[in-house]
Amino acid sequence: MSNPAVAETIQNTLKAARRERLKRVLPGIIMPLVGILAFLLFWQLVASNIHTSLGQFPGPAQVASQFNGLIDAHVAERHKAVIFKERQAARNEALLAKDPSATISRAAYTGKPTFFKQIFTSLYTVLSGFLLASLIAVPLGIVCGLSKTIYTAINPLIQIFKPISPLAWLPLVTIVVSAVYTSQDPLLAKSFIISALTVALCCLWPTLINTTVGVANLDKDMQNVSRVLRLSPISHVRRIVIPAAIPMIFTGLRLSLATGWMVLIAAEMLAQNPGLGKFIWDEFQNGSSDSLGRIMVAVIVIGLIGFALDRLMLELQRYVSWDKNADLR
Repeated sequence: MSNPAVAETIQNTLKAARRERLKRVLPGIIMPLVGILAFLLFWQLVASNIHTSLGQFPGPAQVASQFNGLIDAHVAERHKAVIFKERQAARNEALLAKDPSATISRAAYTGKPTFFKQIFTSLYTVLSGFLLASLIAVPLGIVCGLSKTIYTAINPLIQIFKPISPLAWLPLVTIVVSAVYTSQDPLLAKSFIISALTVALCCLWPTLINTTVGVANLDKDMQNVSRVLRLSPISHVRRIVIPAAIPMIFTGLRLSLATGWMVLIAAEMLAQNPGLGKFIWDEFQNGSSDSLGRIMVAVIVIGLIGFALDRLMLELQRYVSWDKNADLR
């Protein structure tokens, strides 16, 4: 075969491969865009026909405008913080020039928390509660999966406490934290601890149950390998049990994180812990003409963050899983 014919064959093969790749990729891009555009159109049509005591229900354009306003407010607040630090530095410099032994001011800027600072606070709170729950649920789930006796003893407690609403836990947690956490100079805010513990109590169970199931269903061949190698109990758990149960453990972790993110918003509203929940509550109480749009911004951001957290856990599962070709969704 001549060189031109070979080159043409290679080009045709590459073109066919590109077309095949586009056929696989385009539906995954186009169809979600179609779904989003259809939703935005439906939202605009419904919003234009809903009139509330605060005015017309905001459509996509009004929500985008409010989001831009929140960005501007964040930038303005950051600018105020910079000016405050510059003024404080100038005062301290002038004070030391007059009296080198003088005590300088180290006051921190205490402005109004912006929307983006409240997002960070919510993420910090939910991850703290989630990590606390995971540190309890994963080891306990492994123990329950390895011992049917222990699982039989603990299972009634799991079934009793699993369906309890965060609205039921929150008053109890508030009372206990208020009674125990009485430091005059607390390292962490009391409202933060209340919200994080409430999240932990509610997102504990999916990880515990899925870890137990994953360990209990360990393949008998894997158990026989452990016996042949005469692994110690700790080595058996580390080398056999955990790698085999990783998919179920991460399924539980993903469910727990999603549960914790939902629980957090209600906990922040009631505990008045700075975050997205408190932002929504404050806007609801404010009752201005812009409040509905800002609440919708918060609702959409909550959904997007929840989606991002789930994708993050999925990627982490792919990274630690022994089966790199598993179809994880």
